[in-house]
Amino acid sequence: MTEGMRGARGSRSSSVNSNPLILDIEDFKGDFSFDALFGNLVNDLLPSFLEEEADSGDGHGNIDGFANGHLRGHPDASRLSQMSSAPFFPEVDGLLSLFKDACKELIDLRKQVDGRLNTLKKEVSTQDAKHRKTLTEIEKGVDGLFESFARLDGRISSVGQTAAKIGDHLQSADAQRETASQTIELIKYLMEFNGSPGDLMELSALFSDDSRVAEAASIAQKLRSFAEEDIGRQGTSTAAGNATPGRGLEVAVANLQDYCNELENRLLSRFDAASQRRDLSSMSECAKILSQFNRGTSAMQHYVATRPMFIDVEVMNSDIRLVLGDHGSQPSPSNVARGLSSLYKEITDTVRKEAATITAVFPAPNEVMAILVQRVLEQRVTGILDKILVKPSLMNQPPVQEGGLLLYLRMLAVAYERTQELAKDLRAVGCGDLDVEDLTESLFSSHKDEYPEHEQASLKQLYQAKMEELRAESQVSESSGTIGRSKGASVSSSQQQISVTVVTEFVRWSEEAISRCTLFSSQPATLAANVKAIFTCLLDQVSLYITEGLERARDGLSEAASLRERFVLGTSVSRRVAAAAASAAEAAAAAGESSFKAFMVAVQRCGSSVAIVQQYFANSISRLLLPVDGAHAASCEEMSTALSKAETAAYKGLQQCIETVMAEVERLLSAEQIATDYRSPDDGIAPDHRPTNACIRVVAYLSRVLESAFTALEGLNKQAFLTELGNRLDKLLLTHWQKFTFNPSGGLRLKRDINEYGDFVKRFSVPSVEEKFELLGIMANVFIVAPESLSTLFEGSPSIRKDAQRFIQLREDYKSAKLATRLSSLWPSLS
Repeated sequence: MTEGMRGARGSRSSSVNSNPLILDIEDFKGDFSFDALFGNLVNDLLPSFLEEEADSGDGHGNIDGFANGHLRGHPDASRLSQMSSAPFFPEVDGLLSLFKDACKELIDLRKQVDGRLNTLKKEVSTQDAKHRKTLTEIEKGVDGLFESFARLDGRISSVGQTAAKIGDHLQSADAQRETASQTIELIKYLMEFNGSPGDLMELSALFSDDSRVAEAASIAQKLRSFAEEDIGRQGTSTAAGNATPGRGLEVAVANLQDYCNELENRLLSRFDAASQRRDLSSMSECAKILSQFNRGTSAMQHYVATRPMFIDVEVMNSDIRLVLGDHGSQPSPSNVARGLSSLYKEITDTVRKEAATITAVFPAPNEVMAILVQRVLEQRVTGILDKILVKPSLMNQPPVQEGGLLLYLRMLAVAYERTQELAKDLRAVGCGDLDVEDLTESLFSSHKDEYPEHEQASLKQLYQAKMEELRAESQVSESSGTIGRSKGASVSSSQQQISVTVVTEFVRWSEEAISRCTLFSSQPATLAANVKAIFTCLLDQVSLYITEGLERARDGLSEAASLRERFVLGTSVSRRVAAAAASAAEAAAAAGESSFKAFMVAVQRCGSSVAIVQQYFANSISRLLLPVDGAHAASCEEMSTALSKAETAAYKGLQQCIETVMAEVERLLSAEQIATDYRSPDDGIAPDHRPTNACIRVVAYLSRVLESAFTALEGLNKQAFLTELGNRLDKLLLTHWQKFTFNPSGGLRLKRDINEYGDFVKRFSVPSVEEKFELLGIMANVFIVAPESLSTLFEGSPSIRKDAQRFIQLREDYKSAKLATRLSSLWPSLS
């Protein structure tokens, strides 16, 4: 609000309508606030009301009748009636009049504003038309200006192109002038060289001044190039028949070659002198100049060739002593590995030091490093490898006592592995574009080509040496065990037995060979082929070893069988001869039992050996064969074929074991079983319910001898063996008992024997065998029951009637009770 407005309002504090309101447009400009405008309008009236309110109210600005806008009780009723009769807001009429006047003035102001807005719109429209007209004129002027600029730019571009062409021509002319000047100079120098052949005495001072040797070398190279090109052009023209060749520049070329050779030698001498002084700056200068002669190859090769490690004989001798030790001593792979590691570390350090010099001296250090590393591998490394790796002849193999083929193979593996590490170290130091890994491989190419044959020959040599060692140990053991051995006993106990330790050693040989195959064979197909060949060697060795072991164990069984047959006597012999024969039979039985146990031990170790080979194949071999189709299946087939020979020998031996056991059981039954065991006299003495002595001896023998079978055999092999043994025992007992006559008390004792045998065969865990002995117990009842009860005895078991009829014929009362007639009427099908 303006001061005039506020003054006008102030004059109306006593009377609202005494002066009209004055509202100015300026009051609405700037930061306009309606609340401020409204407050300024009404504040002139409200203060009087507020003062009256404060005077009539309590100390808190409240009227006695109200507390915070709420009517509160008062005992003075007269005062309440006075308040109700007075107007509650006496200034309302003044405010209404004020608001009406303000509204009228605001309407007038709006009209004024609208009028001014219309005037401004007209003025703006007029100015906008003038502005548009001016812009149109300006645009036309700008277009004309742009056209002028385009013409100017075209002229400038044309002038620039002309200037550039002039500059190019000037530059080309200057270059041609410079070239012509240089060519004139070169021709002058060329004429000096094209004098008399071999005459280098009349040359300019440039070619003899040592301070300008770099310039002389550059000019000499240019002259050679120019002269050789001229000779080439003359040769082409002569071949085409276009011109007759002149004298040419052959003399210049020859003299230039002589001069370049002399200059190159002079620079090499200077380079050597600087090298002796370790003057790297002079060496670098010479090398840079020499790089103009055949790209500096002579300087590079000369520098490498003059390194002490290539020309000092003592260095080579020191290498040999470091790796092989003192002269005349037998080197071991471990010592050679340590020696090579030390030597190769020294070589790497030397090359690293040379690399620093080469980098500082030569313009192309990578090329020099390639020459240096190649020379290191081809001379120094090859020299020591030739001393270490002397390839043995497969026709005249070195003896095992001197390391055999295995020593060579171990040396080869150690040298190859350490040299590969050297190649990686040299690659890290730097060797330019040289394929150091491929070069390293080439150092061993002749050895790797024949490696598979040497590896297989080594495995065969190791096997033969091991077998000779075992045979020698067996002979020593046999000679020391001869004394004190009972006469006629089997010698199988002193024979060489299968050893799982030996088979483990075979596998260890194979593992070592496979590790070398992995080292030497980078291609999966080559690796698989070599691994398959080595595994085949292992299969052959294990198969041959365990098969021969089983055959030796079978020899013991055969010896025991021959001893048994040797002492079988007839019936008409003297007591003395019979006693001697019985003693010999006991010895043969002891030999049979010993050979049985020895064979079971062989079978057990054979199974363990086969398991070791199978586990080795699954863990180590199979994964190496998978990259080649069919290799894994072929090796599995070879393993099955190789082990089938051992399986055949084991099967035959187990059959002999059964024969040995049955023969001894038969001997014990014949020697111990007497007629009164099953036909005791009826003398009133209580019958003996213990097993017969023959049964006790047989069961004790079977328990003792089969303990080794229970331990050695497993799975289906054990089940098949015990089944066959149980069936043979059943038949043998049936045949044996048919030699005797039984009375009822003898039948009871037979039943006790059968129960004893049945309890023993239950240890076999073979249901079919257990069933056979249960049937034997049932058939033993034919000796116990009365004759009239025989017809009902086998009603539940018709399958054993035929065997039962043979048992019935062994009854003591078979004839007296006329059992033959009675049974033929009951079982006509068996008569």
